[in-house]
Amino acid sequence: MKIEQIYTGCLAQGAYYIESQGEVAIIDPLREVKPYLERAEKDNAKIKYIFETHFHADFVSGHVTLAKESGAKIVFGPTASTGFDSIIATDGQVFQLGDITITALHTPGHTMESTTYLLKDKNGKDYAIFSGDTLFLGDVGRPDLAQKAASMTQEELAGILFDSLRTKIMTLADDVIVYPAHGAGSACGKNLSKETIGSIGDQKKTNYALRANMTKEEFVKEVTDGLQPPPQYFPLNVQMNKEGYDDIDVVLKRGTQALSPDAFEAAANETEAVILDVRHQNDFVKGHIPRSIFIGIDGGFAPWVGALIADVKQPILLVAPEGREEETITRLSRVGFDYTIGYLKGGFKAWKDAGKDTDTIESISATEFKTRLEKDDIPVFDVRKEGEFTSAHINEAHLTPLDFLNDYLSEFPNTDTFYVHCAGGYRSVIAASILKSRGIHNLVDVAGGFSAIKAAGIPVTDYVCPSTLK
Repeated sequence: MKIEQIYTGCLAQGAYYIESQGEVAIIDPLREVKPYLERAEKDNAKIKYIFETHFHADFVSGHVTLAKESGAKIVFGPTASTGFDSIIATDGQVFQLGDITITALHTPGHTMESTTYLLKDKNGKDYAIFSGDTLFLGDVGRPDLAQKAASMTQEELAGILFDSLRTKIMTLADDVIVYPAHGAGSACGKNLSKETIGSIGDQKKTNYALRANMTKEEFVKEVTDGLQPPPQYFPLNVQMNKEGYDDIDVVLKRGTQALSPDAFEAAANETEAVILDVRHQNDFVKGHIPRSIFIGIDGGFAPWVGALIADVKQPILLVAPEGREEETITRLSRVGFDYTIGYLKGGFKAWKDAGKDTDTIESISATEFKTRLEKDDIPVFDVRKEGEFTSAHINEAHLTPLDFLNDYLSEFPNTDTFYVHCAGGYRSVIAASILKSRGIHNLVDVAGGFSAIKAAGIPVTDYVCPSTLK
């Protein structure tokens, strides 16, 4: 028996490759399926099943393409309904894989079709669970994503999740391994651990939601407390995972159209495409196409695209580092953004060399920022998350989280210069690009963010541990 966790850091997502006696199961595969096919070929094995723990909201799974390429059967849990051929498992249904078995345990609550898959070894001993978004390490799945589909409140879904955990998961032996679908950084939970593999016993000891003496009322209150609104692209990804989507090869062919500066400019004017610049923030600050949006490929790229562009059918024109165009299009497709219609051949240098209009962002060091703070009463906007801001922030700073920047546009000064910062300099440049695209140019970015601000000795509020904020 072979179990391999295939973890994708930018999505904080874990897919799984399981092989026994030449038969393979894939759990929650990513959109690009070639790595799974190559692994199976290397093992001289055949992919038999593709298990989906639920209809994912934060990424588009590779189940449809992988089934077509491999001939494997797609398996969803009870109550699921799909627009393609699939097995809708019954609670407790057993699937044979070589000399091991995988049992579908219906664990609704995160979504109503959510299912945990229990792997038993060749001796019939419970070995591991693949818990999807039902159980994370340190947390459980948020119960507010399926409200509309289930015609239930988040409190009702949380109550169902409480029952699922206690009747299907907490009854398992402490040594059973837990393989979750996500780790820290995912928007599918609140307090996910940085660890990506754990055990039932560890979770009973450390996961607040699995306290032995916890009442259902306490669980519902704690699990729903402090939930931020989900990103707007989530329901669109769910729809794609339910109904199907274009193969990744089709998406890549459409997106990898190399456009000259003139053709790129014409496409932008004719299609109302978003110009997405994915270079490093330092390069974007020094020069970029006017009204383009920055979301750097080397940061938390795909989730920020989903949160800020939102509409998966939005046409996108790409400005990327040379040689990374296909990677960028692939990563966009992971969260359902399939309509990249071309990229700027030769990158920003070609645009500049062609004599096209360019723009910049004023960016200053934390040391210079300190000098200006000491000299004048200047407006400062912090685009970190609420928890980061509450933990510590500059006195008199305004909280305008990047996730919901559009809700705060009226708070930024019309004429007076204001200053924007985040934690390390990535998110503040995203924010600055969005503001400039909306005609707000009277801003200055603080390079290095809050880390540099503290190092420069700028006074900040006393630190408050996030765990005490509940």
